[in-house]
Amino acid sequence: MNLDELIGEYTDLERKLADPAVHADQAKAKAYGKRYAALTPIVATYRELDGVREDIKAARELAGEDPSFAAEADELELRIPALEERLKHLLVPRDPNDDKDIIMEIKAGEGGQESALFAGDLLRMYQRYAERVGFRTEIIDAQHSDLGGYKDVTVAIKAKNGAWGRLKFEGGVHRVQRVPATESQGRIHTSAAGVLVYPEAEEVDVQIDPNDLRIDVYRSGGPGGQSVNTTDSAVRITHLPTGVVVSCQNEKSQLQNKESAMRVLRARLQALAEEEANAAAMAERKSQIRTVDRSERVRTYNFPENRISDHRVGFKAYNLDQVLDGDLDAVIQALLDAELAEKLAAHS
Repeated sequence: MNLDELIGEYTDLERKLADPAVHADQAKAKAYGKRYAALTPIVATYRELDGVREDIKAARELAGEDPSFAAEADELELRIPALEERLKHLLVPRDPNDDKDIIMEIKAGEGGQESALFAGDLLRMYQRYAERVGFRTEIIDAQHSDLGGYKDVTVAIKAKNGAWGRLKFEGGVHRVQRVPATESQGRIHTSAAGVLVYPEAEEVDVQIDPNDLRIDVYRSGGPGGQSVNTTDSAVRITHLPTGVVVSCQNEKSQLQNKESAMRVLRARLQALAEEEANAAAMAERKSQIRTVDRSERVRTYNFPENRISDHRVGFKAYNLDQVLDGDLDAVIQALLDAELAEKLAAHS
């Protein structure tokens, strides 16, 4: 869609949103409002650019009578490149999931108990980041380890304007280098934990046939096999067509665990469908955006050097203690800048 079409769509949405009849359908009004908000910065920047150009034209015409207008026109000219650059960035197609909340799964990997402790560190890092930026977190399911970490933990992260736009590149293998609490010789060990990130799907986004589900209930277990509940409240849901399995035991109610498991299942199925839809197009591209390859080891947390490294974009900083306390802005921005640069190159 070109700029003229976007401006036409914006004007049409403005007219629709001013019509009281539209607001009788809340879902439609919400969709219109969301699209209107997305187009507003584009239209505002275009109008500002157009206004500056008109002012330059007027100043040039008046410069013959009053030389001071020539200087004013020269000053206005200096604003044009920045406005054009801003407009170019705004016109880059957005990820349609950027405004969605996310489901994040953190899983212990190589390294046994140390990996489980690191999974706990990652969870706290994301929780602290969420607190810093005003996001909300909700633990959906958790399998604790004996030493206080997590074998597997699932958390929902919600934001007013969506969490996917900021955290979509956190998925991948996160590696830690440090002296484990269980190490008596003081040797540095390397272990890893896996992070999976999905945009949270609404029921209307993913249609699931109840006949495609096998639902098993069982008794929840805690660290070391300790029984958490005396009733069969834990739920395991298997989506038969895809083989996707989701378990949830965090709540005391079987119904609540089932609802939580369905949230995770919807997110996984939507991500799977999107991956399949994009597979052909991705295979045809000459150079893939490295920042979206979640299969590789994406980041290293080096405690002895207090260093954080993101291998996808070459980011490196020596404030690991602050990063683990939730100061993720710099590394997240490096990934988003790389994504924008790739998109600009693709559309140039």
